[in-house]
Amino acid sequence: MHTPAGYTIFPLGDAAVVIDFGNRIDKSINETVLALYAYISAHPFKGFIEAVPAYSSLTIHYDPWLLRNENRWKLTISELVTEKIDQLMMQTHQQKNIPAREISIPVCYEQPYAIDMEMVCNAKKITASEIIHLHTSSHYRVYMLGFLPGFAYMGEIDEQLLMPRKPVPKNVPAGSVGITGRQTGIYPLHSPGGWSIIGKTPVRLFESKEDAVTTYFQPGDIVRFYSITSHEFENY
Repeated sequence: MHTPAGYTIFPLGDAAVVIDFGNRIDKSINETVLALYAYISAHPFKGFIEAVPAYSSLTIHYDPWLLRNENRWKLTISELVTEKIDQLMMQTHQQKNIPAREISIPVCYEQPYAIDMEMVCNAKKITASEIIHLHTSSHYRVYMLGFLPGFAYMGEIDEQLLMPRKPVPKNVPAGSVGITGRQTGIYPLHSPGGWSIIGKTPVRLFESKEDAVTTYFQPGDIVRFYSITSHEFENY
């Protein structure tokens, strides 16, 4: 279903819908997604379970059983949810100015932490110092969390650092800072991964306890990286 506001709503199974604003990385679109996410989380409709924001879309999960009595016009449950979302979109149209947290993250770009630095240097024909300068000179927006608990997809990196995803994933230590495409990110847990690793942070990005799970980043954060030595890393 296409709407005048430039988004598309379609069902995802029988208990969720996706609001899609276009398959691209765009700060304005992501602000709209996060504004809608914040509003619907604070003003849920009957049957709402949770919303999951992404780069340019929002997935809304709902309980169809709780919605069945709302069906006054004999709509399908998906159509009924779409109707509610259209109403919410009108209410959040002017609510995109959500304050962003600014976060500084220390990164050691030295060996043995920058396991792919030499490969990136050879591929881009620039020095490690130039890569570090380019990576630390920008501020990055956290567009979404995914892949692993607390993994933040950040963008956009300098064009000189564009790297393809590795054809075969390799084991990546927790805290590793990687780049691929126009994105940068940090692996919060030890995991297989296909991004090029140019450093590592001593900051713990994910903690799981019996009563709570804590992630360091949230969508909309603005992140800056700064370089530290291996000695500073080991004594952080």
